[in-house]
Order: sequence, then C-alpha cells, then structure tokens
Amino acid sequence: MSPIPLRSRVLEDISDQAKSVLLRDKEVLLTRLEDVHGVRVVARDAGFLLEGGDDLSQGKVVALLRKLVQIAQDAGEIEPSVLDVLLEAEGTQGLLADDFSRPILHDARGQAVRPRTLGQHRLVRAVRSNDLVFAIGPAGTGKTYLAIAMAVAALQRREVDRLVLVRPAVEAGEELGFLPGDLKEKIAPYLQPMMDALQELLPRPRFKEAMEDGTIEMAPLAYMRGRTLKRSFAILDEAQNATVPQMKMFLTRLGTHSRAIVTGDPTQVDLPAKTVSGLAHACEILDPVEGIRQVHLESRDQMRHPLVQSIIDAYDSHSALVRMNSNVGSRS
Repeated sequence: MSPIPLRSRVLEDISDQAKSVLLRDKEVLLTRLEDVHGVRVVARDAGFLLEGGDDLSQGKVVALLRKLVQIAQDAGEIEPSVLDVLLEAEGTQGLLADDFSRPILHDARGQAVRPRTLGQHRLVRAVRSNDLVFAIGPAGTGKTYLAIAMAVAALQRREVDRLVLVRPAVEAGEELGFLPGDLKEKIAPYLQPMMDALQELLPRPRFKEAMEDGTIEMAPLAYMRGRTLKRSFAILDEAQNATVPQMKMFLTRLGTHSRAIVTGDPTQVDLPAKTVSGLAHACEILDPVEGIRQVHLESRDQMRHPLVQSIIDAYDSHSALVRMNSNVGSRS
C-alpha cells in the first residue's frame, strides 16, 4: 500500500451500501465537497481518504461525510440537494442527518416521500416547527403535494383528527348553485389536484373511508365562513385567488390544536382586475407575526418535466422585460 501523503485523513468503517450511494452519478457529491472545501476525497477499501486543504477544511469535510454516510445508510439514497442544505447549515446547530433519513411518510405504493430540493426541505422544516406556513412559488414546485403529505402524516400520527382541504372556486365566482349535481359534484373540478395527491399518498380503501367518514373534507373557500376548525390540519390551495376578506376569514377559522398551510403562486392570479389578492396582502401584513412562516420556492424547485423550469424562467424573464418597458414608458 502506498504511503499516505502529508496533511491527509482517513475516514473508515463505512458500509458498502453507504459507500456505493456516495459514489453514484459520477461521484457528484464528493466532487461538490472537493470544490467547496478544496479537499480531495478518494475512495479506498475501508472508506475514504482526504487529501489536501488545512485541518479546518478537512474537519468540515469529515463532518459532512459522516452526515452523508448516515443518510445513505438510513435512506438508501441521497438527493444532490441534501448536500446543498448541509453546506448551508455548516457552523450552526441547524440540520441533523436525521432530518433527511426519516421520510415524511410512505405513499400508497410504499415509497418514501421526502423533500427533494433545497426549497422543499425548507418548506418541510417550516411546517414541522410552525402552526401556520405560507408556501409561495411557481407551478410544479411541490407546494400542494408536500402540504398534503405533511397533513396526512400528522393525521397518521394522530396529531390532528381531520384534514380540511380548501380552494377558491374563482372560475365559478364562488356561486356554485347553478352547477348540476350535489356539492361534491359541483366542487370536484376545483379540488381535483388535491384529490390526485391524496390518492397517491393513501391506499385506496383508506382514502375512500376517510372521505366517507369526514376525516378528510374538501370544500370551496366560500363554505368555510362561520366555522371553527379544532384539531384539524387545514390547507388553502391556490390562495392567490382568494380575496383579502376571504383570506382573513380562512385564517381566523383555526381553532385549538390546529395547523394550516396556505399555498399559492402570485404570478397566476385569476381575480377580476383591480381586486387585491389575499395571498399577497396576508404575506405583507403577517410577515412579522411570530409563529407564522413564509417559504418561497423557486423554478429550480420544480419537479415536473425538465422543460417546465425553462418555461417558468422564460415567462419570468418576459414579465420582467414588460415591467421594465412599462416603467420606462411611464417616465418618458
């Protein structure tokens, strides 16, 4: 065996499983560590050899590697964003490897549901430590899916007795009476995205039972007036289409031992012209309130088709250009 170079360190006793996870995808995790801290990480029989850098840099890499090893051992996989989060939290008491090892829950197929991007991880941590969270971001960033996953997990742990899933029915102007069928049939088109998420997360028999016995309730926003939600997990989806009075009405429905997530995309407001969005208004006035957290997701957090992020970025760039031209025109 060749001699170990000066200023090197050996990290040993690493399982074959954890090691194989860290070496996947052309060792992208190890390469990122090397780029950030200037320490070369070389795979060897019993683990890893660290070369170069100073003692401080090597110490940081060892600490990060130990966390990555624990996650790989417990979860069997590591999303690249996990390292981004760990790097961001360096030097703080913040993130533990356990945060990544334990899934939110297992879906109807038995697959572990975890946050997969930096923004999604921030959202999950915010929900775990706050009773009211605003999740704001573009389409496809997992706002609704993660919100419902967190709600279902809370229900499974018996932290709440029921889930209340709410959406504004903007296209029908909240006037649903003229539509055919009973209430469930009238509101079904507006609540279908949340229904899709629930059916992915819950086995069919459990989903059907929860809907029938009222453990899971879906309703248009207008039908929440006058209610008090106790021991409930409430989700207001597409909140950019709630008016200011509707938003206030929803937020003040929360009763004892209840929690809520409000999701929305400020760029997709379908309200009539000159009507202020309740989401933007609430985020502005509630920002300093303790116990309320706002998490902003970005196009890089989207998990749909790879083209979706490019589409979102293109629309954002176009909107910025239009605003700039409008401002120039108004000044001339």
